[in-house]
Amino acid sequence: MQNIYITGTGFCIPEDGLTTNDEVVNSYNAYVDNFNLDNADAISNGSLEALSHSSSEFIEKASGIKTRYLYDKNNCLDPKRMKPRTRPELPDNTSVLAEMGIESAKNAIANAGITVDDIDGIILGTSHSARNYPAIAIEIQEALGINGYAYDMLVGCSSTTFAISNAYSDIASGLASTILVINPELTSPGNDFRIRDSHFIFGDASVATIVQGNLDNPKDVFQIKDRELVTQFSNNIRSDFSYMNRTDDLNRGDEVMFRQNGRSVFKEVCPMVVEIISNQLTKLKFKPDDVKRFWLHQANGNMINFVAKKLKGDDYEPKVAPMILEKYGNVASAGSLIAFHETKDDFECGEMGVICSFGAGYSICSLVVEKV
Repeated sequence: MQNIYITGTGFCIPEDGLTTNDEVVNSYNAYVDNFNLDNADAISNGSLEALSHSSSEFIEKASGIKTRYLYDKNNCLDPKRMKPRTRPELPDNTSVLAEMGIESAKNAIANAGITVDDIDGIILGTSHSARNYPAIAIEIQEALGINGYAYDMLVGCSSTTFAISNAYSDIASGLASTILVINPELTSPGNDFRIRDSHFIFGDASVATIVQGNLDNPKDVFQIKDRELVTQFSNNIRSDFSYMNRTDDLNRGDEVMFRQNGRSVFKEVCPMVVEIISNQLTKLKFKPDDVKRFWLHQANGNMINFVAKKLKGDDYEPKVAPMILEKYGNVASAGSLIAFHETKDDFECGEMGVICSFGAGYSICSLVVEKV
């Protein structure tokens, strides 16, 4: 069986989108003050509960997030709007997701030292799709002038690693030699900035990865040594946004957007992640101490700490499990690969790492990689 490698990565974030905790807090608290004032009578008679303020201290303690990058920051922070204003998905417009995907793809192609003529297919994985069809991947394929095939897939916050696994399978089967994996995560339109427990979580970003086989002399790349994929149904992270919203007669409005039971997710998913990675390493006759770095899903600092401590001990060094969420927030499926992109350059040949995503579904994908 041929060896298959990650040979290049690239990412992008919204220009001028840097947003601090203080900024999202000031916006949210202004919204809360307006809401409580507008509903003073209902709050006074007990028929409506008053909203509570947020704080930067609360955000950092709950998540570890300090900043994030937002598409259309100004409208996201407008207390009278609290959501971005996106370019309409119309035939004459380039999709915002495609635009983000194209930029990160160009960066990954350059990083891998290849051209579009070398690419046989595109797999686009995302937790938030801009439309049902045509596939965003095919729009990007047309824009970049790539032959072959392209398709979209959604597995929540595991979409990036699942897409890399699909690329691995396509190459292993002989269907392709080089696959461009793209993961644009425009999360802000799906986030309700009016909810205290989640108004601060998400950021917008796109990451892309080149996956290749049939390399005669691989150098300064990462071989994918093993894959583990697990899914288990849960409603604890859910979005019901769908074309069927217009026909179910519930008129739920923004209630169909992102919702989660964060405490249940933590208690249920984190032990699963530890078990899956531990068993995977045992199968390969490795121990956690043989792994230089764990690039974990960047949802929450407490989740990363839990997994890292279980695998490496309570006194693990922070660089063993990087937290790029401090800067970028939760960028859904793109997080683990952005962490990989930003912290892989100090690897020596033969050193091992684990890229692991986990999230809605539940879905978990763990990739063991080795620098060659």
